[in-house]
Amino acid sequence: MGRWRRSRRRGRPVPFAHTLSSHVPRHIGIIMDGNGRWARGRGRPASFGHRQGVRAIKRVLQACEDLGVHALSIYAFSTENWARPRAEVRALMRLFHETMQREIDEMHRRGVRIVVSGRRDELSARMRERIDEAMARTANNTNGVLNVCLNYGGRAEIVDAVRKLVRDGLPAQKVDEEAISSRMYNPELPDPDLIIRTAGEHRVSNFLLWQSAYSEMLVTETLWPDFGEDELKAALAEYALRVRRFGARPAAEIAVG
Repeated sequence: MGRWRRSRRRGRPVPFAHTLSSHVPRHIGIIMDGNGRWARGRGRPASFGHRQGVRAIKRVLQACEDLGVHALSIYAFSTENWARPRAEVRALMRLFHETMQREIDEMHRRGVRIVVSGRRDELSARMRERIDEAMARTANNTNGVLNVCLNYGGRAEIVDAVRKLVRDGLPAQKVDEEAISSRMYNPELPDPDLIIRTAGEHRVSNFLLWQSAYSEMLVTETLWPDFGEDELKAALAEYALRVRRFGARPAAEIAVG
């Protein structure tokens, strides 16, 4: 089980705690990294790691439900991932299709709404059909939201939002943050309070660039297939220690000067 990176709070590491405060994020985004390394460490192909990664998604989604996190965004496949070996991309697309087909009944039974963020028009007709079915079937569910970022890029999302502005004929003086935010892929979702990246990399990798302006960021050495409820609880314990300022200074600091 990987520990979190050293916190700057008073120069000491934050202990790996399982006691959570009542301050739970509404929306968590996860950059799921490390499937390939996890598989290579076991002498298996990357596809094996990706399948184990699906199990981790199910564990974390259940933990979010248990802990009161309403929305979970997962970075499943980026616009840059098409550059991976062709066999790996094909295996990933098969896995996405199979998983969506297999899990839709369970997600619906649990009251989870499935949404997909990304350039769906660039996916196969078969994949688009499966996505449309999952979204339509779960559209009225209210127990939680699973946002699957598939063929997704943060820059691409901003470009697509600007294209919508142009198509809508919005004059320049009317363009503001709200105009852009309302044209994102799923504007009804709140901005993520917390973004977690597994496998130790300190990069945002084009994930939710617009929405994450004031998100807290946590990095763990844990590879994604090993991530579960305990790791999520540790992340939430660390998150509870953060002071979210949204660009402002707390009144106490201003008083001190």
